[in-house]
Amino acid sequence: MSDTPDKPTTPQESTPKAIKTDTAELSPRDIEAQAERAKVKDKADKAIESKKNKKTKKTTSSNRRGNINKKQRDDSYKKTITRVQNELPASNRLFSKIIHNQVVENISDFIAATIARPNALLSGSVVAFFLTLLTYTVSKTIGYKLSGYETITAFIIGWIIGIVYDYLKVLITGKKS
Repeated sequence: MSDTPDKPTTPQESTPKAIKTDTAELSPRDIEAQAERAKVKDKADKAIESKKNKKTKKTTSSNRRGNINKKQRDDSYKKTITRVQNELPASNRLFSKIIHNQVVENISDFIAATIARPNALLSGSVVAFFLTLLTYTVSKTIGYKLSGYETITAFIIGWIIGIVYDYLKVLITGKKS
């Protein structure tokens, strides 16, 4: 025979009717109750652990849904514009529909990207101020009468300087402002 004390040697010992614990022997009903409590506790522990995992696994909406493509962005824009326009008074709604027309928006975006550059407008204004001031001072000293076109010409000169500055800056640094 083997010397292993863990294994039962007789068939009667292989089906324990009572398990000996530290304090007393347990009946089969108590063993089942303990097993049932252990199962319930395991389920509760798993539920708590899954809640913790859900809290730690939160991601941003863009990670969950992927990148937003142009069609989704355009659809969202149209829904928002329609919703806001429905809340406007009739006269404002008409004006909003005109300025948010696709053709008008494309023209506006083109103008904003080319003609109405911030540096061009700023330099046009500054140069117009100083050149007009200089022209006015010189003409007042000499006695020459101004025609009124001097400010517009000075603004155009300053605007051209601003556009040239913007495009040179893009060529040199490669970054748009």
